[in-house]
Amino acid sequence: MPEISTKPYLLRALYEWCTDNGYTPHIAVRVDNQTRVPRQFVRDNEIVLNISFEATSQLQMGNEWIEFSARFSGKSHKIEVPIANILAIYARENGQGMAFPVESAGGEAQDSGADAELADETEAPAAPRAVETSAADAAAKAETATDGPQPDDDGSKGGGRARLKIVK
Repeated sequence: MPEISTKPYLLRALYEWCTDNGYTPHIAVRVDNQTRVPRQFVRDNEIVLNISFEATSQLQMGNEWIEFSARFSGKSHKIEVPIANILAIYARENGQGMAFPVESAGGEAQDSGADAELADETEAPAAPRAVETSAADAAAKAETATDGPQPDDDGSKGGGRARLKIVK
């Protein structure tokens, strides 16, 4: 029997740490055909989701999937994310969290006008690493389950990805 990954346990632990400290946990997700999220909020095959208690309903963080309901632009959506597709979990307020390698399973979902970025499947997955973003960067760049796209640094609408900085 194959060994269970440590990733879902680390995700649950960091989620609990965020909530115990009054922080807002966010996950960065690689979107493919197995991921169930509102596609209009996907940028470059990725989405950032607010998974706080206030932003979600019926949150379940299992060993294979994270599932919950959340509102996007006032409409409730059932969200289903494979654990394997989670790129990072971090606190919005201070950027502390952890990034993870994501193995490409193919079947990348695309947003309008974007080319799929396919990972080299011959690469060995790297170990998880601690990451840090500035709170201002994360707040300005992250799209949350309760908010629409935030302005980019230049003030234009369009959201963007949260920038994660590796801490050694």
